[in-house]
Amino acid sequence: MNKNDAERIARILSDFGMRPTDDEAEADVIILTTCSVRQSAEERVYGKMEDLIALKRKKPHLLLGVTGCMAGRDKDGKIRKRLAAVDFFFPAAEMTKLPEWIAERWSGEQGSSLGGSYLDVEPLRVPSASAFVTIQTGCDKYCAYCVVPYARGRETNRSVADILDEIRACAAAGVIDITLLGQSVNSYRAPAESFSDANPYSDPFAALLWEVNLVPGIERIHWTAAHPISMTDEVIDALALPKQVNYLHLPVQSGSDEVLRRMNRKYSRQRFLDIIAKVKARRPGIAIGTDIIVGFPGETAAQFDETVSLYREADFDIAYQAEYSVRSGTLAAKIYPDDVPAEEKRRRWQVIQDLMEQTAKRKNQAFIGKTVRVLVGSVSGGFATGTTDELKTCRFPCEDAGIVGSLIPVRVSEALEWQLSGDMLR
Repeated sequence: MNKNDAERIARILSDFGMRPTDDEAEADVIILTTCSVRQSAEERVYGKMEDLIALKRKKPHLLLGVTGCMAGRDKDGKIRKRLAAVDFFFPAAEMTKLPEWIAERWSGEQGSSLGGSYLDVEPLRVPSASAFVTIQTGCDKYCAYCVVPYARGRETNRSVADILDEIRACAAAGVIDITLLGQSVNSYRAPAESFSDANPYSDPFAALLWEVNLVPGIERIHWTAAHPISMTDEVIDALALPKQVNYLHLPVQSGSDEVLRRMNRKYSRQRFLDIIAKVKARRPGIAIGTDIIVGFPGETAAQFDETVSLYREADFDIAYQAEYSVRSGTLAAKIYPDDVPAEEKRRRWQVIQDLMEQTAKRKNQAFIGKTVRVLVGSVSGGFATGTTDELKTCRFPCEDAGIVGSLIPVRVSEALEWQLSGDMLR
């Protein structure tokens, strides 16, 4: 989502007469698009901004900006105070005002903003076979630990027509791989009349997936991140659409009903496992990823063990686990003491990490001798690297840079925890 927002900012600045540069020392405007999911992400922003402020001392006309979740969630001004040297500090929805602000800073004259929604800005993408397309922003779920509803507001859905127009434009530019984005992407809603008469689905997100599958030129479709309470039977059925990648990312966060209750996740352990069973029945062999928070306030050792047992039962291919960190403004920060010691959080994180590595290696070794389809992202040092339809990294001997952006069949001969290796089939 932040990358896609950055592409919109790049378009705004480009239309304003600026050009991108990879050299910070050459830049006249630098804007950081930030994440607030974890405290560590915010600390990296503070550290990076110290370097940029030092650069600004050498180039007084340099303008620095911070946008994204850090600006969106700063209701009491504490983050802004810590970033006092920053020229622009704004939520993503206000990026259309950048031309006005920049003109005022540099010339002292009243500039003009673009007006309209920032989601209407066409992203300025680097030429690639893959593209992110935002279909929804904000969230209405209010999980106890999460800042997104406060940083990005309530759920806002783009129109089906705008989404499809953007995807068609991507296809015309050579994109074959689309990732649909939303904070709770499968909660997408649109009026029924937005879809084709032949569309078989009544669930708006499933219906949108069906429409995207019809776009000529698009060959792979992925979407993230889903919420379990919006995994309807029709959304599960749409996992079998022909262009859908063979992967689903479905955050569980905990395997304990009591912890899930305190997290305000609105589903039970068994409900989640029932969804996983339906998904695997509809699309056998699908790879499944998840998110897990360890050390949520009040999480006992026994409750953590329930998360470990759920991991084994769901048999995830990959997990993105995080040690709980307090996010100011959230419900958890207001009512739950952060009472799990840091060393215990780290131990629990490592338990999940070790289990994931064992599981990932076992699952990857099942691909040995099989042919996978790889979307090539790079060719370097005599090897091509890309992702399979299961979004697993695959590497194979190749020196032809012309295959970047192509879907290549590869026979797998070796499998490690995080990489498949093999040979291209000609």
